[in-house]
Amino acid sequence: MNQVWQICSLQFDVMKPRSQATGHRGNKAHLPSKPCAVCGLPMTWRRCWAKNWEQVKYCSQACRRQRASVGL
Repeated sequence: MNQVWQICSLQFDVMKPRSQATGHRGNKAHLPSKPCAVCGLPMTWRRCWAKNWEQVKYCSQACRRQRASVGL
C-alpha cells in the first residue's frame, strides 16, 4: 500500500497546471466584451457563448435572477 501511494504522489508532482501544459495561443485582450444588463460589469467573450453571443445579457446567475427587479 505504501508503494502505491508513493507512485501516485510522484505522478501528481510531475503534473503541470493546464495553462503551462497547453500554453495559451492567443491574446485575450482582443476578445469582444459587453456590459452586463443588470450590474454593468464587462463580460468577456467565452467559447461556450460562441453560438449565442448576441443573446447573452447577464454575467452570472445572480444577475439573471435580479433582472425582474431591474425591469428587463
